[in-house]
Amino acid sequence: MYGWFWRHLPGNVWVRAAISLVLALAVVYVLFQYVFPWAEPLLPFNDVTVDGGSGAGAAG
Repeated sequence: MYGWFWRHLPGNVWVRAAISLVLALAVVYVLFQYVFPWAEPLLPFNDVTVDGGSGAGAAG
């Protein structure tokens, strides 16, 4: 896949590297600005199963 992508970019090696860097940064930007905020409520990261009871390891 990367070989196909590299062959279809215009320019010499330096231009292709610059275009690849810009495209990679654009993908990261879109992920952080749109995809991750959209998916965050769907993920179970805030589903905590530990309660605040008086367990044996409670300090105090």
